[in-house]
Amino acid sequence: MLLTIDIGNSNIELCLHQTPWQTARFETDKKRSSDEYYQRLKPYLNDVDTVVISSVVPSLMPVFNTLFKQYLNIEVLWVGPGVKTGIKLPTENPKEVGADLVSVAAGVVDKYGPHAIIIDMGTATTVSLVKNSALEGVSIMIGLDSAKEALIDKTALLPDFVYQLPKRPIGDTTLSALNAGFLYGHFYQIDGFVEALKEANMNIIITGGAAIMIRSLLKDNYIYDPTIIHHGLSVISQKNTR
Repeated sequence: MLLTIDIGNSNIELCLHQTPWQTARFETDKKRSSDEYYQRLKPYLNDVDTVVISSVVPSLMPVFNTLFKQYLNIEVLWVGPGVKTGIKLPTENPKEVGADLVSVAAGVVDKYGPHAIIIDMGTATTVSLVKNSALEGVSIMIGLDSAKEALIDKTALLPDFVYQLPKRPIGDTTLSALNAGFLYGHFYQIDGFVEALKEANMNIIITGGAAIMIRSLLKDNYIYDPTIIHHGLSVISQKNTR
């Protein structure tokens, strides 16, 4: 069975490609050992024979290599230079393009077609432009949780808070004002990029753990696909095992 893993700065999400898919998410901890991560992943490892990982945390690569080699005798396929993805990278330095961006793009191109705008909301929020299966460029902005942490850390009177979408983009209390500013503001920022970049016959895909917070604001032309990176990792697995 195929196991795909997305290692992000804030969270690690795994997906067992059974029917139906089984996903799990837990916090990224750079200090955990391979043995500790094995205990965390152990309930999901029965019948796994193939592992494909996208990671933006280099320090965890040897940890997961050791885990899967030691406990399952599996060589991990890491998304990176030399791996077939189906995504062209017309950039001066393809090696610096994040594995997560490439993996999501691979899933989008396979599932929705070669022309797309992709929004991925995590620790950072990224807006990627894909044309003819080529990742032409990316905009990177601070993510919702990262922005909240930065503001709370720098202000004496503003309280920590849980995101909850208010009914309108203006608040009449401190909490509703914070939620309005962060959630509506982030959506308007994203939608501004989409309006500037979109072309005819171009799909708009939104994903990432934080996307659920603004899902109800999305226009009808947005496609919300929270597991598209795992579809992309599955596609990459197929391309590298033929």
